[in-house]
Amino acid sequence: MAVSKIILFYVFTPLPDAEALRLWQRDLCEGLGLRGRIILSSHGINATLGGEIDAVKTYLRKTRDYPPFSTIDVKWSEGSTLDEAGVSLDFPRLSVRVRDEIVSFGASDELRVDDRGVVGGGTRLSPSELHELVDQQKDAGDEVVFFDARNAFEAQIGRFDGAVVPEVGNSRDIVAELDNGKYDHLKDRPIVTYCTGGIRCEVLSSLMLARGFGSVFQLDGGIVRYGETFGDAGLWKGSLYVFDERMSIDFTPDARPIGSCHRCGSPTSHMQNCRDLACRTQLVVCGDCSSTADLFCRLHTDLSSATLTF
Repeated sequence: MAVSKIILFYVFTPLPDAEALRLWQRDLCEGLGLRGRIILSSHGINATLGGEIDAVKTYLRKTRDYPPFSTIDVKWSEGSTLDEAGVSLDFPRLSVRVRDEIVSFGASDELRVDDRGVVGGGTRLSPSELHELVDQQKDAGDEVVFFDARNAFEAQIGRFDGAVVPEVGNSRDIVAELDNGKYDHLKDRPIVTYCTGGIRCEVLSSLMLARGFGSVFQLDGGIVRYGETFGDAGLWKGSLYVFDERMSIDFTPDARPIGSCHRCGSPTSHMQNCRDLACRTQLVVCGDCSSTADLFCRLHTDLSSATLTF
């Protein structure tokens, strides 16, 4: 039986001809039957792809043959389904695009990248080094501030214990919140930015440092790498939201849901799109309620006004 795998990776590196790389990556993925999303810009590449395991391995081998991508750090996870042709059903299609940014903070003019990555970013911490920092700060009578670099709805089903979760629906809004002074009271605190795979927190750490935050760290490899290291025995609580048909993943069978069903309030980590086809809101919905016909966020709640700072 064919095995389905999903990979997540990014590389910040100067790319002189992103359009040529787009054509190459599109043809490579189509030839291997891979689906997912690849974004390229002059700053690098950001990719999430799924498919049959041998096809994914071939893709990685060929992509790493391009020198700027030779050291890509790949996060692996289990896919769910392959069709009869061995194509991943975790993604509806293949999308390969060139944009101004490989992660959209609306700050392309601020971001500086060289062949070592983002210039002026926060100090990278491995999962073990993160625990060491937390313990050091406790011994000094202080606490690390975990700062979520994701969209607010992602934090509804999983987050670091005690994290600051900006009330935003996209990454661009985080920059506006930094600029309006909402988090100025944290500028003298040790801050650890985190996100799914590392890319958003890498950019956010550089933006925070440029705005006068004095001690900023980033979780290297993101939540995915932390979960691989500590599972559910560390500081992470709940499930991880993912941008494919799986919607969320758990690191171990011991994961305890922290989300509450939008309809009945029961604990769950299951997420579902609002039934209004014109709406992009993600709802936390338990299995029992997921088949009901009235799961429309605009009729039942205004998630945009919910308080999501934990």
